[in-house]
Amino acid sequence: MLRRSLIRAGETCAFHLRAALARALSRPGPPAAPPAAPPYAGHPAPPQQPPVQYPGAAYPGAPYPQPPQQPAPPYGVQPPPQAVPPYAPPPRHRSQAAPSSWPPGRPRFRLPRGRWGKVAVVAGVLVLLPPVALVGTYWWMRAQQPQTSGTIAIPGGGAPAEIVRDRQGVVHIFAATERDAYRALGYAHAQDRLWQMETMRRAGAGRLAELIGTKYGDFALRSDRLMRTLGVRRSAEAMEATLSPDARTAFEAYAEGVNAYLATRSEALPVEFQLLRHTPEPWTVADSLVWAKLMALQLSANYRDELFRSRVLERLSPVQVDDLFPPDAPGAPTTLATDLRGMDLRETVKRTLAALPQMGFDTASNEWVLTGARTTTGKPILANDPHLGLEAPILWYLARIVTPDFTVTGATVPGVPLTILGHNGKVAWGFTTTHSDTQDLFVEKPDPQDPAGYLTPDGSQPFETRAETIAIAGEPSQTLTVRSTRHGPVISDLDAAPAGTALASTAPGPALALSFPGLAGDDTSAEALYRLNHAESAETAREALRLHVAPQQNVVYADVAGTVGFISAGRVPIRRKGDGRVPVPGWTGEYDWTGFLPYYALPQAVNPPSGQFVNANNAVVGRDYPYRLATEWPDPSRAKRIVEMLGTGRFSVEDVARQQMDIVSLPARDFLPELLKYPAPPGVASDAAALLRNWDGRMDRNRPEPLIFTAWMRELVRVVFADELGPDFASYWELRPEALRHVLSERPEWCDDITTPQKESCADMIGRSLEAAVAMLAERHGSSPKSWRWGDDHKAALVHRMLSRLPLIGGTADLSVETDGGFFTVNRGSTSTRDPANPFRHVHGAGLRAVYDLADLDNSRFVIATGQSGNIWSRHWGDLVELWRDGGSLRLAGDRGTLVSAGAEVLTLTPRNTGTTKK
Repeated sequence: MLRRSLIRAGETCAFHLRAALARALSRPGPPAAPPAAPPYAGHPAPPQQPPVQYPGAAYPGAPYPQPPQQPAPPYGVQPPPQAVPPYAPPPRHRSQAAPSSWPPGRPRFRLPRGRWGKVAVVAGVLVLLPPVALVGTYWWMRAQQPQTSGTIAIPGGGAPAEIVRDRQGVVHIFAATERDAYRALGYAHAQDRLWQMETMRRAGAGRLAELIGTKYGDFALRSDRLMRTLGVRRSAEAMEATLSPDARTAFEAYAEGVNAYLATRSEALPVEFQLLRHTPEPWTVADSLVWAKLMALQLSANYRDELFRSRVLERLSPVQVDDLFPPDAPGAPTTLATDLRGMDLRETVKRTLAALPQMGFDTASNEWVLTGARTTTGKPILANDPHLGLEAPILWYLARIVTPDFTVTGATVPGVPLTILGHNGKVAWGFTTTHSDTQDLFVEKPDPQDPAGYLTPDGSQPFETRAETIAIAGEPSQTLTVRSTRHGPVISDLDAAPAGTALASTAPGPALALSFPGLAGDDTSAEALYRLNHAESAETAREALRLHVAPQQNVVYADVAGTVGFISAGRVPIRRKGDGRVPVPGWTGEYDWTGFLPYYALPQAVNPPSGQFVNANNAVVGRDYPYRLATEWPDPSRAKRIVEMLGTGRFSVEDVARQQMDIVSLPARDFLPELLKYPAPPGVASDAAALLRNWDGRMDRNRPEPLIFTAWMRELVRVVFADELGPDFASYWELRPEALRHVLSERPEWCDDITTPQKESCADMIGRSLEAAVAMLAERHGSSPKSWRWGDDHKAALVHRMLSRLPLIGGTADLSVETDGGFFTVNRGSTSTRDPANPFRHVHGAGLRAVYDLADLDNSRFVIATGQSGNIWSRHWGDLVELWRDGGSLRLAGDRGTLVSAGAEVLTLTPRNTGTTKK
């Protein structure tokens, strides 16, 4: 009770202090009276004023008499109103003041008047403010920590469940039924990651601007317009109807747990809510399903590539575009569809690209699974580390559920009840993104006779339209008119003026409509994941994935019986015509989708003769595959390195965990010698090249060579491609060894700088780029390359997306640590190449690593990049950062007694119908 009272008092005081401060800053004070001039030499003193005679005073200067006391009126009778005397200002001069009535003999303490009195007040405040602020900050921080022990009575029925938090903050849930367990998981997620959950559901629903406005830029509003246009929340609500009764029970119980926390919490809301004065709404099943839609969009961003290719085709030939993106199938250059050559799409594409929010769509991951014949235990070992943008807290949250009939362990996502990556005691699984092309942009031709319609093979059809009202904090709401066609939502209206304004509320000219299976109303991906969580064997795991729709994922799986498998699960469109690389006509029907690949035709296999499946986003099929998955694939360096390390040997769990931390860059080892054949410019550049000649390609944070190599590659891409691409180069600027290798060996004309009159060779550009890279590094770190360190610039930037913008608190919220690895290493450390201030900052990588031992699944290893808590004041905010950086791991195992003996805390959730009260 005392704790609750202190928290509530603190919140109330903070509210009134903010309000008082705002009033004080906004209201002008009364004009100050001019001070009386003191007498000084040569001037007479002011005349003495007679004492003030108050009415009723016994003598001049006597204290003002107190009014006689009136008898109290009878109970229930209101006393007559008293006359209020007019306000009279206090006397201005000491001579006018009445004598003090301070009791004689009592010590008197009075601050000196005038300037020295003000100085004393200020000095006293300065002395008292730091300790008061320190104590207040401590209680404010403490008030936000969740209750992790004792008993809490929560609404609803069911049996008690225990949330056991080990010393790293990982939750182990022990419950009598799955429903009770999912309810407890919802409660634990809300305790530790409520702000992450809130921003996730608001992002998917297109309600971010309602929360944070546009004070720090228009990203939230742009994101809201895109999400409302795509109908992400509507799609999540449709997905809810596809859930089986058992899966629906899991999602409903989880929502009950989140809402139980909101109803019974004793701690203050996290600091983000307090700063925005925001109270979260009750959680729903659709809020959880929104995450599946967001991930499907993030991992399937081909439509942006189509827009970019269409844009650069305005200035480059189709062959040149293929040089930028070497296609998997040779001899198939990208070109505009015949029916689009006469249509001016430049403004439509430019407008759409400009209106899209800048979101992190760079994705990668590693996974491999070994059969028992390739391990020291005789049972499979499975490794998986998904790569996404780094942030604080990281996306993942480790959790374990144990009931009499069901157990599941691994990586969850706050807001979602299911385990995304993990094992259930019988089967383990891991994911990587396939990078298949499952999105197409269709150019819709408006009906010239009816601007509300568009042309189809069957004649004119009206656009389906709906109005979306977007609330914006501190600003008037905007109403967005969303159009849809038979192919999908129109994304070229994103920059159109809000409905009701003087400008058009839909964009003129051709419309771009997006087709994507992840927006379909019959998306059963959530049901697929629920069934995968409950799979009894490798075969039932594969059958569960039959229901997966989007995004397409490469799934490796293994069971305790020894079976291992691989499948690229998800819907892949079959196109009547075209390769999906550029927008195509929508009015002819010749580029329409005719269906999806049948499940049996998806790439899949079981128990390979080699004893291994390996994928690191490389091509999953060869050129003889009868269907088109994609025309280009990400750089294969990581996959090649994993295969190289595996060879034909046998490995333990510890061996595989070390392989996940490998930092050899194949482009550095294999492509760099081609660059070093050319002479280096004299001076510092020559010294840097000498270091590279003796380097083994290991991206070690304590060495200078990784920094020199990365800076050189960055500059080489710029000097080769920037002149031709012009303003579009910023969107292309990444480390691209495959494109560079292609140019140097087959297309040297790219090396000529078209902005100069002379003709440059590739040797010129290689030397020029090295000199520019070394000059930049010398400016940052001095002129001695031997003293440079990769780790000085290559630091994992685990940034809190909101608090990092604030002074003082931002330094506490952001996490940073020097890291090994690089763009092409198995231990991925991708950099912010386009950032002019921090081009080598580590912004993308493995936020989760897991290794599963099918001989003893309790011996499986897990680690996440930050910590379990999303509360910046918690000891679990960033307590796993160095463990993650150094290749350490955690084991998620043990019964209740073992965990408690090791220092775990136990929080019991008891439904109120059992009669237990909160302690």
